[in-house]
Amino acid sequence: MADNIVILGAGESGCGAALLAKAKGLEVFVSDHGSIQDRYKRQLLEQDITFEEGIHSYKKILQATEVIKSPGIPDQVEIVQECLKQGIPVISELEFSARYTKARMIAVTGTNGKTTTALLTHHILKQCGIKAGLAGNVGHSLAKQVIDDQYDYYVVEISSFQLDTMFQFRSHISILLNITKDHLNRYDHDFQQYVASKFRIIQNMTGEDCFIYFADDEVITSNLQRQQLEAARFAVSMARHQKPGAFLEGDKLHFNMNTPSDESSMEISVSDISLQGPHNMVNTMAASLAALLCDIPLHELVVALGSFENTAHRLEYLGMVEGVSFVNDSKATNVDAVFYALQSYDQPVIWIAGGVDKGNNYQAIEDIVCSKVKALICLGLDNRALKEAFGSRIPTWMEADSMEMAVALAMDAASEGDVILLSPACASFDLFKNYQDRGDQFKSIVNDKKKARGFELLVS
Repeated sequence: MADNIVILGAGESGCGAALLAKAKGLEVFVSDHGSIQDRYKRQLLEQDITFEEGIHSYKKILQATEVIKSPGIPDQVEIVQECLKQGIPVISELEFSARYTKARMIAVTGTNGKTTTALLTHHILKQCGIKAGLAGNVGHSLAKQVIDDQYDYYVVEISSFQLDTMFQFRSHISILLNITKDHLNRYDHDFQQYVASKFRIIQNMTGEDCFIYFADDEVITSNLQRQQLEAARFAVSMARHQKPGAFLEGDKLHFNMNTPSDESSMEISVSDISLQGPHNMVNTMAASLAALLCDIPLHELVVALGSFENTAHRLEYLGMVEGVSFVNDSKATNVDAVFYALQSYDQPVIWIAGGVDKGNNYQAIEDIVCSKVKALICLGLDNRALKEAFGSRIPTWMEADSMEMAVALAMDAASEGDVILLSPACASFDLFKNYQDRGDQFKSIVNDKKKARGFELLVS
């Protein structure tokens, strides 16, 4: 067991790892090349944990017997490379935390949908009386929760960046939703490296474990054939199939658990589910399978599915202004997420998109954009890629350098019955702190317009 821990990055995961290491009696030092938020500084100071910010002290860091790296730090940065050259193991907070709990892990990954699926799975478990924590990319740090370790299950949303530094972590139920091109700048622009990263979610699984996957994703199914996997497999599909798992047919979700406790007829009406849209049926089937594998009765599952409220910034309906609907999908940072968003609406869409392009292939959504979008508002400092893809294909095309300007232009282009959709397909760091800031600004402007419109109606 490592006894001299260095933690790179002092955000939610880094600070949580530091607190857990301290609680387990390990020597711990935290180094953040940027600035540390005040709330995390207070937590470190309260536990007498040594830290630095604005610098990496190589001499001290390279004395570590193990380094815990925050997922936002690329493997390619100099200090990480130097640690690896010195033979110092570099792991994730999730890898470190799992050593100190006997709770069962439900791990969720995929290019899109993993936050919704993790939140829904956690909601179902809690509503049905199971003691479950929520961690990873959503919720609180797993390490921080493991200090008291009061849960029987942890639902963990895991990104490819976290998976890259996980080695002994074992998931008891793994969910792989989809794999499309994303974050390729972190994988030498090699898609297969990214695919391999996602499939790390099944490493260390045994015959006692269960793997839930989206069988309509050709990348998953073709690569799954090459995997040595002892865990039981459960396929999710939008079409009828005979495998253990779930499928959508008509207005019902059908489940086949292929277990001794399997009920004779297991189906759920789409009308009983709070989430809507085809992509959310995939998320719902995956979460429901995980719940059924935790022995949650079908009738309790149906009640929980009906009471779930989705996360902010993911197809978040904000209401109407002058007959125009506003939807905040700021978390959509790639073209696949935009496809799912556009697929959800039959009305004409005014699409607000743009930001830091991550090498998007806009041809993949060309057909649905051209059939659904009547106006495109490009919100970013560099809109060349969007302009080249859609500038001559969409009737109305405009640029904005602030959210306020983007909303104003969108409203000018909209007619009653239209949808104004913020679904950027890009990262947010050119104009905003993060995707939450981008979505919050959008919501604030829309709410102000709703209030102003309400006042106009009141005095007219």
